[in-house]
Amino acid sequence: QVQLVESGGGLVQAGGSLTLSCVVSGRRFSAYAMGWFRQAPGKEREFVSSISSGEIELYTDSVKGRFTISRDNAKQTVYLQMNSLQPHDTAVYYCAAGGWSRNANAYDFWGLGTQVTVSS
Repeated sequence: QVQLVESGGGLVQAGGSLTLSCVVSGRRFSAYAMGWFRQAPGKEREFVSSISSGEIELYTDSVKGRFTISRDNAKQTVYLQMNSLQPHDTAVYYCAAGGWSRNANAYDFWGLGTQVTVSS
């Protein structure tokens, strides 16, 4: 069974940075595309970024130039480096494993999420 555990969330001031990590159990990590999604209060879950097994990156427009996704197959970990954070980035951030897509339905496995709160 594949399990995903996110960490690294917290409270940060606007303009600050955080790095989220997601550790994945299971033997096929290198074959999975990995994605980050977020859900703000009262809003639907939205795509943030994804990295394919071949390390091709996708970003939603609102985070381009500020967020960077990366993966370490040896550590079975995917990261999301978030810079220049703004209050509208406040959300629960979820890690997902599966297909390489902006669509949440393409992902088979999900973590429980980590809260990111950006104060103004």
